[in-house]
Amino acid sequence: MNSFTFSTSQHIRCGNGLTDNLGELCVEHGYNHVMIVTDFDIKRLGLLDKAIASFEQNKISYTLFSEVEPDPAEEVVLRAIEQAKKLSVDVIIGFGGGSSMDVAKLVALLAHPQCTQSLNDIYGVGNAKGIRLPLIQIPTTAGTGSEVTPVAIVTTGDTTKMGAVSPIFLPDLALLDANLTIGLPPHVTAATGVDAMVHAIEAYTSVHKKNPISDMLAREALSLLTANIFTATHHGHVLEAREKMLLGALYAGQAFANSPVAAVHALAYPLGGHFHIPHGLSNSLVLPYVLRFNVDSAAEQYAQLAPIMFPDQSFTGTNQDICEQWIDQIENLIKDLGLPSTLREMNIEESFLPTLAKDAMLQTRLLVNNPRDVSYEDALAIYHAAF
Repeated sequence: MNSFTFSTSQHIRCGNGLTDNLGELCVEHGYNHVMIVTDFDIKRLGLLDKAIASFEQNKISYTLFSEVEPDPAEEVVLRAIEQAKKLSVDVIIGFGGGSSMDVAKLVALLAHPQCTQSLNDIYGVGNAKGIRLPLIQIPTTAGTGSEVTPVAIVTTGDTTKMGAVSPIFLPDLALLDANLTIGLPPHVTAATGVDAMVHAIEAYTSVHKKNPISDMLAREALSLLTANIFTATHHGHVLEAREKMLLGALYAGQAFANSPVAAVHALAYPLGGHFHIPHGLSNSLVLPYVLRFNVDSAAEQYAQLAPIMFPDQSFTGTNQDICEQWIDQIENLIKDLGLPSTLREMNIEESFLPTLAKDAMLQTRLLVNNPRDVSYEDALAIYHAAF
């Protein structure tokens, strides 16, 4: 066995209704002024109402930063940092999807009174250092796993993204409350759920940091996610399915936080950058085609995942045969979830595919983890297959 390191959030609490008592939690830890980093829809839908009532009941000061948007731009991050510094908050709570939690990570570090780094200083792997403010992450979607990952993604230009990766971003507490996911629309539930599946699949085949703990978590994540995603999508009121999706997404997040994602994400990022397609849907659109490209290098590992994801199916033949049957099942699942399955459906012109391929090749941090080397020509061929 190769040596490896596994890291995750310091504490994880799971239970329905936990967010209703955030004020008591803050009192318990001696926090006096909370900044909640979230988006406008979370505020509009009232998902924060009980938490805020708990703050008021326990006389905890709070600041609500609700300007986070999907694929948050640097300007949004900088405004949140400035506000946190100005108000001298002493704990940051990321409340929402991956974008809100990613911004919260950056604010927790860069708003600390002793921080001397800038946002530009910390892009890349291992550049974010020092100490940060206490950080609590509360996901409202079962997808990104950002509550247990050391990664924060920022939109740095009109179409480009950068990642900051450091153990310092692992929160003090990840809090799972499935009640917060009950009202998710079906298409959001489906896309974020597939996103979590991609995390687990890519973690299982990651080239450089694959390890037995991530493997175990990836397998359990895929078992939970595929068994519950249809019910959670089409019968969203079923709390048990929501609970298992949230836990599966967390397991997948822990897996890829230590065994990083690869070409699916690399090819998905340009779709979000150029066309503002939500990240989970971007992953879903290219997933089957990247898997088929990888089969020659990952057939044994993919074949191991097939019966875990689809235990009711009979997979026969060689590993290559099983992989083809498995990918067919994934495509069928995506269709059953009501998600689009081609780039054409997203109004992307075929003439734009070379631009997507060129941008995908910039994602070297991700492509290096793929089980098969990806050239520009390969990326272009995958986009054509997905078209």
